[in-house]
Amino acid sequence: MMRSAIHRIFGMGILCAGIIAAGLLGSSSQVDAQGAPLRQVSANPVRPNIVFILADDLGYSDLAPYGSEISTPNLSVLADQGLVFTNYHTGPNCAPSRAMLLTGVDSHLAGVPNIPEMIAPEQRAHPNYQGVLGDDVVTVATLLEDAGYNTYMAGKWHLGMEPNKLPSRRGFKRTVAMMDSGADNWEQRPYLPIYDQANWFADGERYTLPDDFYSSRFLVDSMIDFIDSGSSEGEPFFAYLPFMAVHTPVQAPQEFIDRYMGVYDTGWDDLREQRLERAAAIGIVPADTPMVRMETTDDWDSLSGEERRYQAKRMAVYAGMIEAMDFHIGRLIDHLKQTGQYANTIFIVTSDNGSEASGPTDPRGFPKRLGPANLGYNLDYETLGLKGSFSTIGPSFASASASPLAYYKFYAGEGGMRVPLIIAGEPVDPKQRLTNAFAWATDVTPTILSLTGVSQPAERYAGRPVQPITGRNLTPLISGVSDRAYGPDDWIGYELTDHGVLFQADYKLVVNQPPVGDGQWRLFNIVKDPGETKDLAASEPQRFQRMLGHYEQYRRDNKVAPVPEGYSQMRQIVLNALLQSRKNVIAFLLTLLVLVPFYVAYKSTRATRTLPSD
Repeated sequence: MMRSAIHRIFGMGILCAGIIAAGLLGSSSQVDAQGAPLRQVSANPVRPNIVFILADDLGYSDLAPYGSEISTPNLSVLADQGLVFTNYHTGPNCAPSRAMLLTGVDSHLAGVPNIPEMIAPEQRAHPNYQGVLGDDVVTVATLLEDAGYNTYMAGKWHLGMEPNKLPSRRGFKRTVAMMDSGADNWEQRPYLPIYDQANWFADGERYTLPDDFYSSRFLVDSMIDFIDSGSSEGEPFFAYLPFMAVHTPVQAPQEFIDRYMGVYDTGWDDLREQRLERAAAIGIVPADTPMVRMETTDDWDSLSGEERRYQAKRMAVYAGMIEAMDFHIGRLIDHLKQTGQYANTIFIVTSDNGSEASGPTDPRGFPKRLGPANLGYNLDYETLGLKGSFSTIGPSFASASASPLAYYKFYAGEGGMRVPLIIAGEPVDPKQRLTNAFAWATDVTPTILSLTGVSQPAERYAGRPVQPITGRNLTPLISGVSDRAYGPDDWIGYELTDHGVLFQADYKLVVNQPPVGDGQWRLFNIVKDPGETKDLAASEPQRFQRMLGHYEQYRRDNKVAPVPEGYSQMRQIVLNALLQSRKNVIAFLLTLLVLVPFYVAYKSTRATRTLPSD
């Protein structure tokens, strides 16, 4: 899109001011005698607004700018105006990623090494294994609020529900937040019986949702109200908008579902190939990218006509939910344009992890149907996705959602960790449209601070020691000053329940545990081979051993605790539910009815995936 010379000069002025304020001049927070922060003032006289949009469980190729057939016109415009990252990675499940995104600190040091629902009791003996945001990390919202920004949040939190862990106590001036791992998108009800209720809070107090609630519409309405409430103050705003789309239960308005009826009638394998072809054509992945076919992917042709019809509609609901999210993002953009705030707003769009594959291919089979039914949900074809329904996409379409990548949420394969990242807006004038530079979840906070000219915290903040930000500032990639945020000797490690990964240069060391993985360490060049099809461990033994050593150092430096013998993610959720519900037998039995089929579906898959014969 062409911009006027004024917009180009204005945008580069803001970007350069942010870089200078945060880096070149070495600006720092001023503190009082007790170490409490004084009001920070940016070197940039016209500070940009930041809209941070976080999707939930969005697959790598689920947006049109990444090769999807799903219509996302508003996000496509942002992608055309901004910088699209093709090699950005995050944690493979939600709460750890959210902790890293909001603090710039590794999830283990931030207190959220896993979602609390999956942490083993043995691990909870460690202070950094509580599954809630630690008191020794500072959120980007706190830093921006102390610098004079109005800070708003509308959406999923999942970083702690104790009074001092609420988002209203972690830097957000106005909030409406869903506290759990997920919830219904049409009404205030839990989606799993591990929760007694759907826990919503607004400005620190329990909140009752309106009768006409639909999550994406409601969250954007709330954010617009927040922005309008502070517009007279003349201060810039930071708007954190973590959507519930497309987390389970997958639900969407009928008009959006209707647009995709018939689109997926040829099945998940065709969809995976089509997305690869489009992604390669627009430069998201190399033209010759090979793919693996996950062992969890069923044979479409072996299904009956009625079964294919049902599966196709599940994916249509999923696509409709994504387009509905994009539609409401467009409403926010239009509002910012109408109120004269769009030209000074930077948008950051990403996902907390890759696509969700939990559950069997056919969710209507016994006993899976019984669990949702006892929570008041139905799985009927006619109403799938509408109020009262419970839908997922299962592992087969989840692989298509992540095309051309392998694995999905909860695993360290690229499909669980590589997701879209777009940085755009009038103040951003990138020198290129695409970058394959490696980027990591902890990079988002330092990038926001750089763009706003706000300094990173020192060793102490608000009178207490804090963990240092370890992420990298990505603005040099935007301005064209650099083509990489990490040098050839830099490395990034990550761990989730013994799924391990280490990134260095163009390479990735990774182990995926059973039931879908095989527990073997592998080495891939994920720039040339993002589908992780050619294991280089044997052909590059020195690199392999060196990266294994770095990974062990990562575990030590970040206080990674081992999982107990026999641990599995889904089993631990069930066991934790038993501990929490031992005084409520009915709740526990309902939990088993819902979760055990998910666990059985995983266990029934073979332990590894099929590599291409060539």
